Amino acid sequence: MKRAIPVLVLSVAGLIPVWRYEPSHGTAGTTEVAAPAPTPSTAAGGSARLVAGPTVETEKGPVQVEVAFEGDTISSVRMLRQPDHPQTEAAVPRLIEETLQAQSADIDTVSGATVTSEGYKESLQAALDAKGS
Repeated sequence: MKRAIPVLVLSVAGLIPVWRYEPSHGTAGTTEVAAPAPTPSTAAGGSARLVAGPTVETEKGPVQVEVAFEGDTISSVRMLRQPDHPQTEAAVPRLIEETLQAQSADIDTVSGATVTSEGYKESLQAALDAKGS
């Protein structure tokens, strides 16, 4: 019985931060990514075609991608909207690199940025589907 009271008190004290936690909602934590300089083929009126995917609302914030195609090949991908979060910022280059290698939305989820990765893949797949129409 002597140990039960301290264990109970410490358990409740440990749960207080969990009870008080409120996840952020809305777009206050989002940022828009600056557009990269145009590539020579797009600047010269080349054959690159840009297709933006839809904005996917995630619990971390909105995610939207834009895909540049040269013929049927994905030549570049950029984030139009992404959550303002360090894990997301670290994950975006990996997601883009995997997309360019795979040439599809069939890519791995980045550990630590699962929500953003899923939103990225959904927006990417929609852009790929829209390009095909």
